[in-house]
Amino acid sequence: MDIIKQLKWRYATKKFDSNKKLSSKKLDTLKQAFNLTATSFGLQTIKLLIVETESIRQSLLPHAYNQRQVTDASHLLVICIQEDVLEHDVVNYYENIKDIRKTSEDILKPYREDLIKMMNKMSVEERQQWSKHQAYIALGNLMTVCAVENIDSCPMEGFKASEYDRILNLQEKGLKSVLLLPVGYRSEDDMFSDFAKVRKPLEEAIIEL
Repeated sequence: MDIIKQLKWRYATKKFDSNKKLSSKKLDTLKQAFNLTATSFGLQTIKLLIVETESIRQSLLPHAYNQRQVTDASHLLVICIQEDVLEHDVVNYYENIKDIRKTSEDILKPYREDLIKMMNKMSVEERQQWSKHQAYIALGNLMTVCAVENIDSCPMEGFKASEYDRILNLQEKGLKSVLLLPVGYRSEDDMFSDFAKVRKPLEEAIIEL
């Protein structure tokens, strides 16, 4: 597959075909891709909420400024962060390393303790901002995988996160919504699908030393 060709094919889809749905296989690919996203220290302080139920998406629509991608796409992906990163998150991560890689406690202990100290030095707001950075990495990864899989998508920051958190009961899950990614298939009459990409010339975008 020509990855550059696929990235040129990709665009921020403005109008989805509401009759076309992702197969379970395609959806599983996106789940796996999200879980395999690189995150700082590998802590994975982000979660992916997949919303398919039409009634839920209709209730979310007004809080995304009535952008129809929310309801017309096959699925709405909501990328969330943890409300906080706690010591047990770090401990659980290193226990996972121990189980999967069979790494000894002697090797893991100093790394675990250093990471706990680092997190404790941050405020809650700083830890949330740190997690948001990971959410953007996940968004970029998902968009690229969508392009490779011929899945249309539209990254969205324009929504009222507090209302999404309320409707989706995210506070009960210890989560906060930060990004949306409707995914599905473009409508044949989405005029934006044929627009040429507008980008700077490579020599203006890239610096080589």
